[in-house]
Amino acid sequence: MADVPIDCDFPVWGLLPKKETGVVSFLNKYPNYDGRESIIAILDSGVDPAASGLTITSTGKTKVIERFDCSGCGDVDTSTVIKKVVDGCITGITGRKLKIQESWKNPTGEWRVGVIYPFSIYPTRVKERIQEHRKEHFWDVGHKKAFAEANKQLQDFENEVVSKNSTLSPEDKVMKEELEARVEVLQNAEKKYNDLGPTYDCVLFHDGTVWRACIDTSEAGDLSTGPLLGEYSVTHEHTHLTALDEMTITINVHDEGNTLEVVGMCSTHGTHVAAIAAGYFPEEPDRNGVAPGAQIVSLTIGDSRLGSMETGTALVRACIKVMELSKSMKIDVINMSYGEHAHWSNAGRIGDIISTVVRRYGVSWVVSGGNHGPALATVGAPPDIAHPVLIGVGAYVSAEMQSAAYSMRARAPPGAFSWSSRGPCADGALGLAVCAPGGAVASVARFTLRNSQLMNGTSMAAPHVAGAVAVLISGLKAKNLPYSPYSMKRALENSATYLDHVEPWAQGCGLLNVEKAFDMLCAHHAAAERDVSFSVACGADGGKAIQKNVYSARFADEAVIHKQIQFSVRLALTCAAEWVSAPAHLELMNAPRALALRLHTAHLPPGAHFASINAYDVTCVEKGPVFRIPVTVLQPAPLPEPYVLAESNVLFKPSTIKRHFVIPPLTATWAVLRLSRAEGERSGRFLVHCMQLAPRRSCRSHETQKMLTLSHDAPALLPFQLLGGVMLEVVIAKYWANLGDMSVDYTVEFHGLKPDFGSRLALSAHSLGAVLLAPLRAHEVQPTAQLKYSEPVYRPTDSKISPLTSRDIIPPSRQIYQMINTYTFHIAKPTEVSPIFSLLCDMLYESEFESQMWMLYNSCKQLMAVGDAYPSKYSVKLEKGEYTVRLSVRHDSKALLERLQDAPLVVQQRLAQPITLDAYCSMHAALTGGKKFTTATVTAGNLLPIYFTPIPADKLSRASVTAGQALTGTVTFAKDEGARRADAHALHYALCEPPRRRDARERERERERANERERAERDKRAHDDYRDALKDLAATWMPKLEGDKLEQVYEEVLERFPGYLGAHVAYLQAIDPHTDSKKLPTLSEPDVTTAWCEQLIAIADKVLKGVDQERLLAHLGMKTDTRPDAAKIKQEHEKQRGWVVEALCRRGAALCRLHALAGAAARAKLADALAHNLADLLHFADLADAKVIHYGVWHCFTLKQWGRAVKLLHKIHEERPSRDVDERLVAAYEQLGYAHLADATAKALPIKYPAAFRPF
Repeated sequence: MADVPIDCDFPVWGLLPKKETGVVSFLNKYPNYDGRESIIAILDSGVDPAASGLTITSTGKTKVIERFDCSGCGDVDTSTVIKKVVDGCITGITGRKLKIQESWKNPTGEWRVGVIYPFSIYPTRVKERIQEHRKEHFWDVGHKKAFAEANKQLQDFENEVVSKNSTLSPEDKVMKEELEARVEVLQNAEKKYNDLGPTYDCVLFHDGTVWRACIDTSEAGDLSTGPLLGEYSVTHEHTHLTALDEMTITINVHDEGNTLEVVGMCSTHGTHVAAIAAGYFPEEPDRNGVAPGAQIVSLTIGDSRLGSMETGTALVRACIKVMELSKSMKIDVINMSYGEHAHWSNAGRIGDIISTVVRRYGVSWVVSGGNHGPALATVGAPPDIAHPVLIGVGAYVSAEMQSAAYSMRARAPPGAFSWSSRGPCADGALGLAVCAPGGAVASVARFTLRNSQLMNGTSMAAPHVAGAVAVLISGLKAKNLPYSPYSMKRALENSATYLDHVEPWAQGCGLLNVEKAFDMLCAHHAAAERDVSFSVACGADGGKAIQKNVYSARFADEAVIHKQIQFSVRLALTCAAEWVSAPAHLELMNAPRALALRLHTAHLPPGAHFASINAYDVTCVEKGPVFRIPVTVLQPAPLPEPYVLAESNVLFKPSTIKRHFVIPPLTATWAVLRLSRAEGERSGRFLVHCMQLAPRRSCRSHETQKMLTLSHDAPALLPFQLLGGVMLEVVIAKYWANLGDMSVDYTVEFHGLKPDFGSRLALSAHSLGAVLLAPLRAHEVQPTAQLKYSEPVYRPTDSKISPLTSRDIIPPSRQIYQMINTYTFHIAKPTEVSPIFSLLCDMLYESEFESQMWMLYNSCKQLMAVGDAYPSKYSVKLEKGEYTVRLSVRHDSKALLERLQDAPLVVQQRLAQPITLDAYCSMHAALTGGKKFTTATVTAGNLLPIYFTPIPADKLSRASVTAGQALTGTVTFAKDEGARRADAHALHYALCEPPRRRDARERERERERANERERAERDKRAHDDYRDALKDLAATWMPKLEGDKLEQVYEEVLERFPGYLGAHVAYLQAIDPHTDSKKLPTLSEPDVTTAWCEQLIAIADKVLKGVDQERLLAHLGMKTDTRPDAAKIKQEHEKQRGWVVEALCRRGAALCRLHALAGAAARAKLADALAHNLADLLHFADLADAKVIHYGVWHCFTLKQWGRAVKLLHKIHEERPSRDVDERLVAAYEQLGYAHLADATAKALPIKYPAAFRPF
């Protein structure tokens, strides 16, 4: 076999690319300008200070000097203070005894306690890994053994007893039921297994120098095994939470000890970003980040409770923290590789605060442009909401990256990644300043159990630029040269290497060039516009068309008035595009200036066109443009009938992009892209993006983006929805990493069934819904209207506004207030739920409020779900029960919050089965219930009417429907399956009071007839009715009384109404309530006396003797009763049945207590009494009935039938969960030997039954 040459010269420089942007040559030239004396704030998912390369700087300083979680997900309420230490222990919030270590110093003697739920701070993958480990090692080990043993016991019993006896004895029946119950319990436990995670007690104390916190990760009170940490700002101490999770944590303390902040990470994204910006590897310099000498401040804006989504609260807190830290250090640059898409540009509270940070504190703010290309106008926020002050970055891929990082078999042309977001912004601004390498193999957090990882995105390009800014600032500080965030951004733009083969919207001003930027900053550090930014307003209404530009200057240091007075610059305006006419000169001072532009677009060919009007200082042209006015014109291609866009034999190379702009006809509602191979490679991958940008809507509102794989033998089809009359961009891009050339044919065929109702069909229960369809071409119509969700609306039951603490005050003194609205609702059946705060939903960066987080709790205050700005991302499956939603909205204007105190909340609930509305082709058919609409063909130029009828009464449940409630879903009209998926319209159905059922109407008539008969005899029975009502009222109130008052009322009722059995039943309910879970049995001796039990039995016997049980059973066994007063007789017998059941249950529970109190000799007699009592009870009710089930638990505990007891306890828990029930389950599991179940249930108690709601 011939030797194959092996290339051992690994291109390490391509793993974390720095050559392309001149970083390597710059640091070789200036080795001491490596970022030292500069600080980068990373606003991300959190930085791991234990990750490789992030421990020290090139000068030996600590790399990560501050670490804060601004989201609040790691906040622990430590306002509970304990001063009493008993036997060296204190009691934690969970109730566990926590052993205080003798070596701890605590001069104040105050121990603050709280609780943390680690599953709320774990990243999703860590949580899943921990859950998998816990199930394998803590659950499966015990459960599989217990299940096998239970099955064996049941099988042995069936073989030895059941198979040999045709009729089982009562004892054998009970044993069989018990063994079957054990198997069923274990089966259900496995089926419903849900690891809620551990609950750790936290202890916080001040050692005289610094706050320290210890976390009880043993869940047993052994604080010696848990992490003990001091405040990170002072000690820089960090450790993992547990050895298994490897989650590096640190702590901070706020509000004078009332809040402990446990800082983790919501993903590894922030660590990877930090390693690109400033990683330092003394032994492997090729792995260094761009600025290895820089230090890092980690500010977590992603919230683990939301799966790493950023929140307004976190963003504002991060800005506040930057402002506060400026008192003790200079944060030079911020990197933010996070963002969403805003509905409009340059607006919103967060954008205002970001601008304040840049202008007042002189921080260069670098942001990622987004990964939502290749369509234009896909740059996200924050570049879109504050682009004059932010440095937006696009993603570039070089040939070296393709070889080393992506291991490609051949190199494709370098350029922008296919998915990198493109400009312009909605207001015409370019959005991106420069581009930089958008991928790297860099360090990741230790919880990933990896050392490094390849990640790509504009998230990786932004820290490259942020590191470059730190390097530049390091050099400027060394040279003692002044600069500002504006001069820095201007230098990056003017020095960038423009890439002729890359679209301007993908690269901004070009590829980052560090050396040239440094030369510009040094040469022009005294420029008049150094501390000035320029902003442009387009048109009087801020529209997108460029008619008149108003330019104004903004100074970095707003306190320096004389600079504003002296500022003046004379500019020469140039533009290379012939279709742009602009003034030649402009003198600009500290005042807005208007200039008129004219665009000659009539003769521009179809497609996207870009031009830039550059303004040069006439006294120093070589420093580059002082500002730029980007101009983008999208010229649509004509689209004549038959409304088909077709291209053939189009050659696609890697990264090739073809754009088409057309204006769909007004009646178009969907289109179909058909892509087929003509020649070349047998298969290829194409990123297709079809987008329309509607006014005041984000680019995600009307788009379809999909990766299509095209093979040689089958075309690829992509149907997508359209807005008629709104410009459509269709982009077909061969994926950058898909090697080889391919020629393809493609068509975009436009279709339409335009309804006359706009964007949403609104129907109601009181009228027919008429729809008129206008077709674009001949189409087959098959209307389908389905309602999938119920959307009840709730008003708050409580609302409070309060000022927040010191970490929520925007310097110098803007106090932020928090409004918490509380909403309660009931779920009648298990379903999927999504709370929606409609006033603020789907807005984050552009919102005028900084928070809209909600937390959903069950009746026991267990947290079920958390959501924020985008409700479509957050849903939760809920069981039947009562629930509470707490909504937090924040702002520094209390008056604005007061406007929201009565704001409603929609709780969207998925219907068990979708409801389909009937459709008809004529009003006559709809009104008379004639033939339903099936299919029809409609041609262009004709209109087709369709009528939808209200929902039939038998499809609605009275229990789940209220007047004013709405049902929502979708309506489609096309018969074609692909068209139905693409062209679906929102459907809204307003309900009214549900109709009465036929049986309900019959009952109403019967009541009326009975009332007529009663009115005839009213005079005769008035006194009797009064006495009955008086008795019932006394019986109703008696269970609410206790002590002497109870005894007094009981005696009065018996004295006035002797023989009234309801009084005895009410008294029994009062002294032994069957719904009180605290009265359930325990393994310890009952806390009652024998005399108390005998009193209960005596009273119960009075009830039982007062009812003719045989006669009652005979009546209950009757199938029909034809007597005229049958209803009244039945009502009376049902009342007697209830009394008997109550008496037997109370009597049986008392016998069970006596059995526990009695000696061995007396227990046999009591066992017989229990058996007879149960036999009598089973004639009238089942042990699983709501009024009987508590006694059933007593009976099973007494006879040690633990499997049956567990079944009954589970049923109680389903109806009304409580800690008491779970504690009884733990006891029963222990008796059964199911240690794994007992341990899991016991450890879940603190998380299922917390003392208070969690902090936001």
